[in-house]
Amino acid sequence: MLDTAHKHLILGAGFAGLGMAEALKSASIPYDQVDASDDIGGNWYHGVYETAHIISSRKITQFTHFPMPDNYPDFPSAQNILDYLNSFADHFELRKNIELNRQVSYVRPVENNLWEVTFDNGEQRIYKGIIICNGHHWCKRFPKFRGEFDGQIIHSKDYKNPQQLRGKRVLVIGGGNSACDVAAEAARVGAKSVLSMRESVWFIPKTFVGVPVLDLIEWWMPEWFQRFMAYVIILLTFGKHKDYGLPEPKYRIFDKHPTLNNEVPYYIKHGRITYKPEVRHLDGGEVEFADGSRETFDLIVCATGFHVAYPFLPPELQRVEGATVKCYGGSFLEDYKGIYYIGWGQARGGAGSLISAFAPIFTRFLELQDEIKIPMGLVLKKMGQQLPTSHLEDPQKIFRELKLANLFFQRTVQKAHRIDSQFQNHPLPPLDSPKHKQRISAAIADF
Repeated sequence: MLDTAHKHLILGAGFAGLGMAEALKSASIPYDQVDASDDIGGNWYHGVYETAHIISSRKITQFTHFPMPDNYPDFPSAQNILDYLNSFADHFELRKNIELNRQVSYVRPVENNLWEVTFDNGEQRIYKGIIICNGHHWCKRFPKFRGEFDGQIIHSKDYKNPQQLRGKRVLVIGGGNSACDVAAEAARVGAKSVLSMRESVWFIPKTFVGVPVLDLIEWWMPEWFQRFMAYVIILLTFGKHKDYGLPEPKYRIFDKHPTLNNEVPYYIKHGRITYKPEVRHLDGGEVEFADGSRETFDLIVCATGFHVAYPFLPPELQRVEGATVKCYGGSFLEDYKGIYYIGWGQARGGAGSLISAFAPIFTRFLELQDEIKIPMGLVLKKMGQQLPTSHLEDPQKIFRELKLANLFFQRTVQKAHRIDSQFQNHPLPPLDSPKHKQRISAAIADF
């Protein structure tokens, strides 16, 4: 067995995993990094379609300390982002710590506050801590249909290029960014494009007066002001939903993950996309909708999102409620030390800038965790932090909170040492133990 007990293990080498790796390296914190794929890049390597472009701008998506090339457009393509992540890894010499094709099958706490990691080939290692960056765009969520469909049903993650849509009658289910992209692509190359939404969404234009919309938001703007600004931009750009035959959304802007898309309203006006309410029934080659209408399709694309999932964790460490991970400071547990949940939230754009702001303070917390016996999450709880109630995040609020955390970090150190006491993680049974199998069976039955 390799001597890894003095290291942390980063799970995943996508945007979050690479950003955390660079931060740990910069702070001289020993670590290993693994990824289940055969190359780095996460979702930008194995998950997105060829024609995808980011919805947030280059300015806020890039790592603050590693700008994207000047020749990149305001909204870089999937290939641009993948190239950028590779250049980031090369620039900071991160590859030597990355092991590819390394699937983690089980993680558990063992004695002395250490963590045992079991890989799918049976290898086991002991680590000081586990930093989970496995992403949230891989565990596909499908709707539950009534009836049977004679054509093909796929998830948007299985959509890779326009050839899959060419000449077909396509139904896209969903109102998010992927749904709108696929519906617009079907409008260009398909025989028919229908967009089915359970409820209407707010379409936010990607630019306003030539500037990416998200670039117009400043750090000092409270959410109510951002919301008001978005309403005005939508009204001036698109007008009202009734002008497109769409029902008015029943929620406030930002109460759901925003849909930044100019093409769907455009193609609705050109008769290339048709709106339909939710699907009621599948009947051979036809689909019946909630309004009683029926249409014939060759292909159904379910752009219905993903589950936040950690299949390698035992039930005691499954802290997901809906799409929210119940941890303090976005990462820390109150009852276990050495395990950290990273990148599960859905911010309104700005992955790189958020990681650039978060990673340095996270490494300070790791160093503080080495000085104290109790979990870092318990310290934050004692300081009055609350568990999150939503996976949706306002980037500007996060930036403000991180600035305050840095400014008053010494107070956190003092509080941590003042309340510190004896603590040990509760060890959990190994993967192949009868007790573990019983608990897994019970969890599956409950699910």
